[in-house]
Amino acid sequence: MGQENTGRANPGPGKDKPTNRSSGEASSPLSGNRTAHRDPNQSLFRRHPVLTTLAVLAIIFIVIPVIIVGIMYQRQDIPTPESMSTNQISEIYAQDDSTLMGRIVPPEGNRNIIKIDDVPVHVRNAVLAAEDRTFYSNQGFDPIGIARAALGQVTGESSAGGGSTITQQYVKNTMVGDEVSYERKAKEILTSAKMTSKWSKDQILEGYLNTIYFGRGAYGIDAAAQAYFNKPVSALTVSEGALLAGTIQSPSALDPFANRPAAEQRWNYVLDGMVDMGALPADERKGAQFPAIVEDAAPLQQNVGHESNGPIRRQVLAELANSGISEDMVNTRGLRVITTIDPEVQNNVIDSVEEVMSYQPEANRAAAVSMDPKSGAVRGYYGGNEAEGWDYANAPLQTGSTFKIFALAAALDQGIPLSQQISSAPVTSGNITITNSEGMSCGTCSVATALEKSLNTSFIRLQTMLENGPQDTADMAHKAGIAKKIPGLPDETLTEGGEPPFEGVVLGQYPVRVLDMATGLSTFANEGMYHKPHFVKKVIAADGEVLLDNSEMEGEQRVNKDVANNLISAMEPIAGASRNHALAGGRASAAKSGTAQLLDTGNNKDAWFIGATPSLSTAVWMGTDENVPLYSGGSGGSMFGAMDPADIWKSIMDSSLAGTEYESFPDPGYIGGQAGAPGDSGSSSGTGQGTGGGQSYTGGQDYGYTDSQPSQQAPAQGGQQAPTGGGTGGGGGGGAPAQDPAQNFQDQVNDFLDGLGVEGGEGGGGGGEAPAEPAPPGGG
Repeated sequence: MGQENTGRANPGPGKDKPTNRSSGEASSPLSGNRTAHRDPNQSLFRRHPVLTTLAVLAIIFIVIPVIIVGIMYQRQDIPTPESMSTNQISEIYAQDDSTLMGRIVPPEGNRNIIKIDDVPVHVRNAVLAAEDRTFYSNQGFDPIGIARAALGQVTGESSAGGGSTITQQYVKNTMVGDEVSYERKAKEILTSAKMTSKWSKDQILEGYLNTIYFGRGAYGIDAAAQAYFNKPVSALTVSEGALLAGTIQSPSALDPFANRPAAEQRWNYVLDGMVDMGALPADERKGAQFPAIVEDAAPLQQNVGHESNGPIRRQVLAELANSGISEDMVNTRGLRVITTIDPEVQNNVIDSVEEVMSYQPEANRAAAVSMDPKSGAVRGYYGGNEAEGWDYANAPLQTGSTFKIFALAAALDQGIPLSQQISSAPVTSGNITITNSEGMSCGTCSVATALEKSLNTSFIRLQTMLENGPQDTADMAHKAGIAKKIPGLPDETLTEGGEPPFEGVVLGQYPVRVLDMATGLSTFANEGMYHKPHFVKKVIAADGEVLLDNSEMEGEQRVNKDVANNLISAMEPIAGASRNHALAGGRASAAKSGTAQLLDTGNNKDAWFIGATPSLSTAVWMGTDENVPLYSGGSGGSMFGAMDPADIWKSIMDSSLAGTEYESFPDPGYIGGQAGAPGDSGSSSGTGQGTGGGQSYTGGQDYGYTDSQPSQQAPAQGGQQAPTGGGTGGGGGGGAPAQDPAQNFQDQVNDFLDGLGVEGGEGGGGGGEAPAEPAPPGGG
């Protein structure tokens, strides 16, 4: 039979079937070159690379983390309100680490555990409106809130919030702490989720309300009700509950006594939130009144030793806060705060002030600050004799002629030497003539002599020689350490409502603090090297952790050495020329006095004496806080800086430096061809004032002028339009220096007088401003 034709090729006898080139195996004619059988040893990855990669990534990034999270979840213990101890005492010591100066004491039993039913519903709702409006519906954490907070961190948007629910806050406060780390945050979220599954929402809220910090040393809502309103939580009104709820975000900053506007803003936020939640009728919200709170008396129990330690304690607390040590940490971690205060210097400061104050009129007040120029460490501090009273060393006060040192430093910095000759004759502009009080004059003399005699007209002229006039004086003061911001003052210091200063800046028109003057002088005494003033040396927690160590703070060369040393040279004769207040044993010092007038009464209101050696800088102020004339307890007449304040200064310095090595200031370098103060003394005229009485006033020269404010005389005949060397008033002498660039001098003088509250054309003493009200205790 014939062979059936299948239409396919059939190899003949002896012909091999097609094989795979790589393996030698026969290939199916239907599969082309593909192998008929896969190698069983070939890896899964090679067979399915994409699927294998995805599986590995899923194990690494999903399965393993889920397992870890599950293990962490199971291991997390749920905290209880009683698991956290809050009432630990923190103590403040002098630099010897043994002299106790103060305590920070959370009141004993100041956390009262209460049941949720004891908290009125409207108080609970206020807390929810403030801290977690989705509390009853979330799972212990809020993903949207966390994302919003994360975005705020990236964008710098502070209003984004913290992202933590009430449950998270409770867990953080009672268990995981506040360490800034991803691990801690993960633990917080996991524990919050587990707590939500184990506890009822009311149980969580109860624990939270019993442990959260409200400020004033109060932990828990019941203690807070007592601290702010002197009543139990069950008696709180809607407005009172809203105020307490508002403080949770930032307890110290939102206490109405600390910041009433911020507290009211937060209070309104809470009430509006209650309306949005449906927990408060809109008409009731509209009629809500900001509640009155009781004064916080807790600090009265915490001062140790002399009453003047109270202002030091407040300065320490402010510095701790500025260093990142929160009030909550202070109250819960049992801190040992070692200050920079030298017990011996502190005792000398107290004794010196109290000795002079013992014979002063009742209205008089005093403040003194002693500082180490080489480190910025405050060694002695007296802000007042009441533990919780005004801190006068931290209050803004007019400085009088002590501020001339900054104008002179600015002049030296611009190459004007101490030998620069300058007229002390009256300054005439239009129909206004400004003179030195009591007709004092040196004719024409060096600026060094003008500083020693504290001649107002000479320094007004000197300031006009500066490239930027009064602004250069202010800039030099800020460089040396005068604070740019002072609590209680709305604008930057040494400005006219935020604008450039008037001419009066050179005569101490603008208020600064005693602490600032000690700091600025320290910079000059330390060859222009600035050190930040500080009260805290070291902070150690109860567990031994060092939270802060200021033992080796770096300095900053802010002022040229030759500028600082030349200024110090000009200041060296002043203590001896100020009623014989040179330091004991001929010890070198650099000093300056100052006085400010009380309006146009002819009486004084502020009297200063500042002075330093290379190792101790001290600033002393005396004045009143009642806007009354300042009289000397020694002489009975008007007080000047070279009187009672100089007595305090010399006593502090002599007693604190007794037994220490005598130090000299460095030799100044040349500026404008002059190194140090020249030998001229000028020709002086005029009469002294006040030679009488008082146990501390014998011998020496007293210039007797009100050196912070110019007096005015009748307009000069013909009314000169520019400063002249002649004019009316004491002392002859040449005109203003040829290089005086003050083409706008008339406007400057008029601005200066306006700033001092003086009306031109009137005779008598120049006007000053009313005393600046002291800053709140512990400010800035």
